[in-house]
Order: sequence, then C-alpha cells, then structure tokens
Amino acid sequence: MSTSHHWTHRALALIAADHCRSADTHLIALPLPVWQARGIDLYLKDESTHPTGSLKHRLARSLFLYALCNGWLREGTTVVEASSGSTAVSEAYFALLLGLPFVAVMPRNTSQEKIDQIHFHQGHCHFVETAGEVYETARQIAQQRGGYYMDQFTYAERATDWRGNNNIAQSIFDQMACERHAVPRWIVVGAGTGGTSATIGRYLRYVGHDTQLCVADPAGSVFASYHRERDATATASGSRIEGIGRPRVEPSFIPTLIDRMVEVADADSIAAMHELCALLGRRVGPSTGTNLVAMLILAREMHARGDTGAIVSLLCDSGERYLKTYFDADWSLALFGDIGATREQIQAHLHGA
Repeated sequence: MSTSHHWTHRALALIAADHCRSADTHLIALPLPVWQARGIDLYLKDESTHPTGSLKHRLARSLFLYALCNGWLREGTTVVEASSGSTAVSEAYFALLLGLPFVAVMPRNTSQEKIDQIHFHQGHCHFVETAGEVYETARQIAQQRGGYYMDQFTYAERATDWRGNNNIAQSIFDQMACERHAVPRWIVVGAGTGGTSATIGRYLRYVGHDTQLCVADPAGSVFASYHRERDATATASGSRIEGIGRPRVEPSFIPTLIDRMVEVADADSIAAMHELCALLGRRVGPSTGTNLVAMLILAREMHARGDTGAIVSLLCDSGERYLKTYFDADWSLALFGDIGATREQIQAHLHGA
C-alpha cells in the first residue's frame, strides 16, 4: 500500500471512530397545548448538540469523507473553505482531527463566538468585506498554498448519502415513528448551501413519503426568487440572518426538490428566535427563528383547512454563538429596529391565535 493510501485509510478511520462516539441529536416536541389540541404537532430536531454545535457538523463530516474518497486530500494539505461561520467551525474540527491546516474565508461581520471556535480548533480566519467575496478569495488562497478548496456551496448536495445511512432525513423519520403523526405533513429547513434541503427532498421521494418540503428563506436571499423564476444568474443583497440565505444562486440548491418557499422578514426571524428561547428556556440561533416563522405559517394554514399532522424543523445552532450580536439589545435595535410588536404577534401565533 502506498504512503498516500495509508494516510487516507487512517484519516477515514479517524472520522469513522469520531462518528461512532457521537450520538444522534434529540427531536424536541414543542410544548404548545393549543396546537396539539387542534391535532397539529410541532417538532425541532436539535442540531446544536453536535460536537461542533450546529447542523453543519453533518455537512463537514460528509465533505471531508467525499474529498478523502475522491483523492483530493493528502497528508499536509491545507483545507480552505468559504463560510459564514458554522461550516468553518465544523471543518476546523475535522481538519484538526486529521492534522491538516485549515483556513476559513468569512465575511468580516461573522459573529466573534464563531471566530473564537475556529481558533479553538486551530484554524485560521481570513476576512472579506462582503459575502460575495468569499468564493474567489477561498480559491485564490487554496491555489497560493497548494491546498484544497472544500467548496461547500458546490459539493453539499452530493457529498451526503441521501438514500439513508443515518442522514438527517432518515433520523427524523426514525424518531417520529412513535408519534401520533409518524409521517410529518411538512419538514421545514433553511438554506445556505442547499445541501440539507437536497438531502431531505431526495430522501422523501426515495422512500415514497407524502411529506412536503418547505424552505424558509430570509430577507435579502436570492433563493426564493430563483425558486419562482429559475434564473440561475439572479443575485440579491444577501441575508442578515447568519448562516442561511445567499446573495447568489448556489450550485447545491436544487429548486425542483422544494414544494414551498416562505420568505421571512428579518424582524420576524429575530422575534421568533426570542420567543422560542422563552418557550424552551435556552438560547437558539437566528436561523432557527426563521424556521419557526415558516412552521407557524404552515400550521395556521393547516388549521384553516381543517387539516391535522406534524411539522418538523431544525434547531440549527445555539444562541450562545450570537451573544454579542443578535442577543445584544443595542446591536439588534440598530440593525433590525424595535421588534416588540412583532414579538407579541409571534407569541400569539405560538399559542394558537
């Protein structure tokens, strides 16, 4: 066996061992008695409990496995990624596990908590001014260092085995098996790369479930307009909800897999984030607020039609990553304005109004 093959086999074994040490994430039934009495149950799959604290842990593992099995990573290769933070945190973890240098190319306004986590995993951060600059800068750094650009936005939809193999879709249905609505009416996700929506959408068709897939898209993201118009050259200003939404159409976003797009205003996302924190007794990130807004819209529509069923979404990451931004009252007020009235509205919707 060549030295390079020996290193690859050892790297794959390290990732497999790390995966075996990790338990699945919890599925939380939201305590909403009025909605439950109406026959509509809401759930969040808590992805914040991964070793790197977010949904992106799954993606990072898949991207490393994909790169290793394609022969794109070698011993000593510098791994470079374009990221708004969470993917970079998770990739830094796996790079450290394999003893590889790691560089994250991120917008300068990425939360300090994510930056600190990348540094904790011995990664390096390279900052650009806008989200649209991350792609080319990451390519250039990889080329300059003789490294590998992981490119989550291209490979996210193909790196994960969507047929099963303990992916997030299979896990949701396994955990729903004993619920009164074992097959959800809707699954709601946000989209950054589009990898999660692609995995879940393909799995739903593969196993023949009637579950529909909804993507919650924050203001400033291009995905909703692309879903409507199919213009792959479309651009947008970019989302202010960190981790989801993009200023350009990403290769991993597959619109034909998505049954419904819900566009969510920033104030609604932030208000829902805070109200969900109050409901659960702990902090969640802003993209989870975006997901909750879409869940409540779907629940109200179901109730108006007299439908019953379950709606499942994702608790993407912990709010502890955003203490100096979204949970800072002055920062939030300056960026989003006064959301007091919006919070009251979201609270009313949570409790059935």
